[in-house]
Amino acid sequence: MCPAPLLCHTSVMSADASPAVARPGTTTDVVVIGAGLSGLVTATELTAAGRRVVLLDQEPEASFGGQAWWSFGGLFLVGSPEQRAMGVHDSPELAWSDWQDSAQFSPGAERGEGPDRHGYAWAHRFVEFAAGDMRSWLHARGVRWFPLVQWAERGGYTVGRRSGGGRPEGDGTQHGNSVPRFHVTWGTGPAILRPFVAAARAAQDAGLLDLRFRRRVAGLTTTDGAVTGVRVEVLADHPTDGLPFGGRGSPSNRDVVGTEEITAGAVVVATGGIGANHDLARAHWDPEAGTLPDRMLSGVPDSTDGLMLSTAADAGAALVHEERMWHYPEGIANHSPVWTNHGIRILPGPSSLWLDADGGRLPAPLFPGFDALGALQHVTRRGDDHSWFVLNKAIMESEFALSGSEQNPDLTGKDVKLLAQRVLPGAVGPVARFAAESPEFVWAETPEELAGRMNALVDATPGSRGHVDPDDLARVVAQRDAQVSSGLGKDPQVVATRATRDYRVDKLIRVAKPRPLTTPKDGPLLAVRLSVLTRKTLGGLWCDPSGRVLQADGSVLAGLWAVGEAAGFGGGGVHGHRALEGTFLGGCLHTGRVTGRALAASL
Repeated sequence: MCPAPLLCHTSVMSADASPAVARPGTTTDVVVIGAGLSGLVTATELTAAGRRVVLLDQEPEASFGGQAWWSFGGLFLVGSPEQRAMGVHDSPELAWSDWQDSAQFSPGAERGEGPDRHGYAWAHRFVEFAAGDMRSWLHARGVRWFPLVQWAERGGYTVGRRSGGGRPEGDGTQHGNSVPRFHVTWGTGPAILRPFVAAARAAQDAGLLDLRFRRRVAGLTTTDGAVTGVRVEVLADHPTDGLPFGGRGSPSNRDVVGTEEITAGAVVVATGGIGANHDLARAHWDPEAGTLPDRMLSGVPDSTDGLMLSTAADAGAALVHEERMWHYPEGIANHSPVWTNHGIRILPGPSSLWLDADGGRLPAPLFPGFDALGALQHVTRRGDDHSWFVLNKAIMESEFALSGSEQNPDLTGKDVKLLAQRVLPGAVGPVARFAAESPEFVWAETPEELAGRMNALVDATPGSRGHVDPDDLARVVAQRDAQVSSGLGKDPQVVATRATRDYRVDKLIRVAKPRPLTTPKDGPLLAVRLSVLTRKTLGGLWCDPSGRVLQADGSVLAGLWAVGEAAGFGGGGVHGHRALEGTFLGGCLHTGRVTGRALAASL
């Protein structure tokens, strides 16, 4: 039985029907490599214009839709009705200012100069899209949003003048969203995918889309310097019976049973980034930010391996900004893993103390929910493989949420009754399960006892280091509690936490009323060990404003295009150095739409 009826189609031939020999070649208008969100949007824009498309994906049909299916479904929207209903005053000008402050594009980018020039141009158009057509375009396709807009990546840095290219003057960053912009899709990631999957199925029925799973592109074919097709390895069928989620996201075999060659007027790379390839992530990580640890978790399935990026580079494509990545410091190991090293990100409120591996507080404004990359770089510069949240049971119940469609059954299932539990006492079900089952949730009645249990967990982890002094932890907790008990306080985190409650959504469902951590009725105390969770590649294939892939000298590599994460979400790096959240799904939608339409017009 199909695990998701809309994502299954009886006319698709399984790979094991293919003999272990070369099959006759195919000629088509466009080959799109990767059947995730950006590939689907690109393919359906092309078929809507009457173009014939072959859509390839190396995974089984059960994984149709790629990473987007697993996502929380957050979108960066500007000036939306949902924002206005929550009293949020936003504008394209404010959003663009925030974007430039966070991105820190290289000087000259705004003048069309330097390595960030195309990323800058894509970024400006994306903010216009987020403030303009994106919501209406999706709304017309049946997509809706949870009305309580979330405030991700708050920043907390001093605001000042910018110098050329959007880079703040001095050495500091001005990262962050000035207002809440993170719109959670009603139905989460699967609901964003649904209209594009339906359009793909309709195009398939109309004979415009040839959808082939278990196809891995082994190389690009070129003629007179232009990309004119692909060489494909047909992979063996991979049984999915009995696997969680019908096999979606599970590692699949790489056994080659045949080959194919496809000739096309153009090829589009839509294969994502390198998040599951930890060796590659470590190799490319900026050494100025320390080192990524040996022990990490993966926030994406094994198929996000980055191999197609190197295949494109072998054909002459330029890869840029490979050192720019967007990983998270708040990962916890999944108690029910689907893929290798499967981790889940905690989406925290601001009240937890954030401590390094030796029990020191992270510096302001590296508070939970303020600057994910800044916190990650603090950990990696120290050479640690973990950090800690220290809180109590009441804060966990009020402030912890988990990222991912499967960790939010109320939103994913559009279950209003289940959703109502978010405003009731107690943790939501998925958080409560982690609290009960995860060894990384450590409980105790006193700070001293808590420190002992934290150290025991580290000591039991091969290769990990760090020691939290029990007396020091007791002193940090006591000092924090004294600040809270004053009713005012000078501690930057205490002040920032009080300020977050000025926003009605945070006061209602996201931020606990400030009280001492040692308040008896709020206990016991809790420490959560946080690991590095790999996720997104901010760099990628260098592309011009229409999505055509460029060579190292800036010239167009004819016939090759790129979208989504493979293109750095636009131009090889639409985010610059930092993201504002809700921009990854949005970037897939934007690049797929722009590039699909530009490519269709060029054929």
